Amino acid sequence: MTIRVLDPRLDPEREPLSLAPTLASLDGATIGLLDNAKIGTSRFFDHLETLLKTHGVREFVRQRKPDSSRTVPPAMLDELARADAIVSGIGD
Repeated sequence: MTIRVLDPRLDPEREPLSLAPTLASLDGATIGLLDNAKIGTSRFFDHLETLLKTHGVREFVRQRKPDSSRTVPPAMLDELARADAIVSGIGD
């Protein structure tokens, strides 16, 4: 029996992606919230925004994808790039 292993990376010859460094503090931070356009995400982000404000987050950059199955348009990525950290997705 042969076992076939699939590599989910876009290019298996490249270096694996790594996580961005964590923020030292949320105090004064700008947080991006990228809504994946699924039911409930907007409401969850409303709650998360309220919660994060109590931890010193200064500003939010909120964007909503046109559709959950599409990639993020470049203009949205440009806007989100000014955030110190981004919460992306969530779900139903």
